[in-house]
Amino acid sequence: MKLKYLAILALGLGSLIGGQASAEELTIRVGYPGVGVDNRPYGYGDSVSIARVGEYLENEFKNDKDIKIEWTYFRGAGPELNEALAAEKLDIAAGLGDLPSIVGRSRGLETKFLLPASERGSLYLAVAPNSDIDNIDDLKGRKVAQFRGTNLQIATDAVLEAHKLTEKDIKFVSLTTGDATAALAAGNVDASFGGEEYLDLAKRGIVKIVYASKKDKPIFGTNSAVFVTADFEKNHPDLTQRITNAFVKAAAWGSDEANRQAVFEAWAKSGVPAESFADDFDGQPLARRNTAVVDEFIVARYKEKAAKALQYGLIKKEVDVDSWFAPQYLENALKELGLEDYWPRYDAEGNKVASGRVEVAAQ
Repeated sequence: MKLKYLAILALGLGSLIGGQASAEELTIRVGYPGVGVDNRPYGYGDSVSIARVGEYLENEFKNDKDIKIEWTYFRGAGPELNEALAAEKLDIAAGLGDLPSIVGRSRGLETKFLLPASERGSLYLAVAPNSDIDNIDDLKGRKVAQFRGTNLQIATDAVLEAHKLTEKDIKFVSLTTGDATAALAAGNVDASFGGEEYLDLAKRGIVKIVYASKKDKPIFGTNSAVFVTADFEKNHPDLTQRITNAFVKAAAWGSDEANRQAVFEAWAKSGVPAESFADDFDGQPLARRNTAVVDEFIVARYKEKAAKALQYGLIKKEVDVDSWFAPQYLENALKELGLEDYWPRYDAEGNKVASGRVEVAAQ
């Protein structure tokens, strides 16, 4: 009886220990708002996509046998990623655009802003080669494709407002990036707002570009960031720090002009040609887009776009931007990695107020 009791006790202890070991296993679930050409699991135009190609997260946790990284790419972009956040299926929203993140926060999604993923992303207006549309003003009454609910929408609305137009003046059709490109090429829409994906089509004479935000005021364009869910940050502040460190490392590499062509080739894994990124960045430093710092400019953009989203009726209540940021993780990462003065900093209007080491190194 005594031996039988000891055997049962040993079995019970073994199950308990096994259960504890299993409980320590963790999968960090990372979501990205978009897919590449033909549904490739790669994005482009931001430091998150550099981190993905370079496996920065995976390398950060390569010695942690019980921690795994799981990437999910959402064809439905920001709105679909928000649904996954609401269903508690993600821990990190990497590269989530400004509008969908603002919409999610207005609806009660509890996230924390860790660092920018892309700043001043380009917005292009593409039309057919023989179109009589020459500028933004010519869009009134036209049928225009746009990926609604993404950061393209709020950026477009801001540009329209600057030209004394609103969404009511245009017949918008909500299409994904790929479908919008196809619709424009087939003549099913008069124009389409999008990103770098139109540059290759323009080079081949399939479309012509009649507006580029990079030639406009610095406040126009798109923004995206890396967010952590409030629950994950509360339960795993140590892992949140390491995740931030990994993304900052990717941003630093992606801001170095010595890596310019390698950055474009990394983004080209999405299926968008590297030449398109070279064209998009012509005359622009990598560090302006791939910065990891939260300065007055990025804070002002999120406050402005939150206010505009309310004004345009895209959200129903005000969003508190100030309490959204969790600056301690980024500050720790910059200090630990010796990158505190690496990037230039800008004021709310986009004027440079401090130079960065990355610029000096490029000269």
